[in-house]
Amino acid sequence: MNYTLHQLEIFRKIAELHSVTKASEQLFLTQPAVSIQLKNFQAQFKLPLFEVVGRKLYITEFGEEISETAFEVLEQVKNIKYKSAIFEGKIAGKLNISIVSTAKYTMPYFLSDFIKANEMVSLTMDVTNKTTVLRSLENNECDFAMVSTIPKKLNISRIELMKNKLYFVANRNFNPSKQKIILKNLNKSLFIFREPGSATRLAMEQYLVKNKIVVQKKMELTSNEAIKQAIIAGLGISIMPIIGIQNELQNGDLQIIEMKDFPLETNWNLIWLKSKNLSLVAKAFKKHLEEHKDQIIEQHFTWFKNIE
Repeated sequence: MNYTLHQLEIFRKIAELHSVTKASEQLFLTQPAVSIQLKNFQAQFKLPLFEVVGRKLYITEFGEEISETAFEVLEQVKNIKYKSAIFEGKIAGKLNISIVSTAKYTMPYFLSDFIKANEMVSLTMDVTNKTTVLRSLENNECDFAMVSTIPKKLNISRIELMKNKLYFVANRNFNPSKQKIILKNLNKSLFIFREPGSATRLAMEQYLVKNKIVVQKKMELTSNEAIKQAIIAGLGISIMPIIGIQNELQNGDLQIIEMKDFPLETNWNLIWLKSKNLSLVAKAFKKHLEEHKDQIIEQHFTWFKNIE
């Protein structure tokens, strides 16, 4: 047999996606080039790796075994590259971060310079809900997590990154003349909530209880993007982190409702388990944040800091 690492990578991706077309897109190759490599790879085995039924590609049991072996080989090749880079004095390895959905508007800016400066660092960033983020942290499936509320049941260390400001938000058709009396009339509005467990939902519920606002009509959506589109469409109002609605505020699709006690404020935190033995890459990223977080905030989030 004379297969190449390139062929292993291509077959692994095809087996993962069950599609030559999707594999070619993710590998940034043409579909004919991927098909040729798949054909050449298959020619080296007596048993079929895959079969096509109709227009759908299925991986055989033998193919699944080869796919798993290919994954292990490719991981070992990565480890060789990492070890070589480390001996050369470079920072190399994997960095795994799990973040809540709203943090996708901030975390990339804290990562950008670090990843650019360390080309041998491989990044995996899982964007999901708070419950899944904390489960990943607790199960040691990630190095760091980014959240806006500190979990009480976990023994964690943290770096406080920046403030998370929450405002009442409505669409462009909301009548500004009614803003001063909106508080006592809020129970007539349809409220759009995040899912249970969300830090934004908790802040919203606490505000409503504090001000004795009884919600008669509500809707629950599982992402800030969905809530944003629902408000723009005129379905209702909500409390949202301003970090994710900059463009919509600038172009007038959304507007902030001036309300008592707003903005509500929490803090974005990068957290990790105190018991975790951080890798060299994780330690390097932690040091990067400690040294440069203020500069990053000043460079990318001045607009955010200045909103009252």
